[in-house]
Amino acid sequence: MFAPLQSSIGKQIINEFRIDTTKTDSILLYSNENGLSSRSTAALKIAKHLGFPRHLLVIFFIVPAFIRNWVYDYIAKNRYKWYGKKDECMIPTPELKAKFLT
Repeated sequence: MFAPLQSSIGKQIINEFRIDTTKTDSILLYSNENGLSSRSTAALKIAKHLGFPRHLLVIFFIVPAFIRNWVYDYIAKNRYKWYGKKDECMIPTPELKAKFLT
C-alpha cells in the first residue's frame, strides 16, 4: 500500500522515526516486521516482490549500500532527462486507489 508523507499514517511514521522531511527526497518503505528502509534498500525490497525479471534485482544487495545509494541518486537525478516528464498526473482507477492509505 502507498501513503503520502502528508497523510496521518505518513506523519505518524515521520514522527516515530524522526525523519527530517526537508532532507528526505526519496522513497521510504515501512513494514511492521522490518521497520523503515529508504533509497536503494527500499527499492530492492520492493523489487523482491515483483514478478520476473524485476525480482532478480535483489542480487544488488551484495553491493554496499553507499554504492547502491549513489547509483539510486544518480538515476533519480536524471530520470526526467532520460524518460521525460508528463504534464499531468494520471487519474487512478478504483483498484489503484484502494492501495493508497490516507
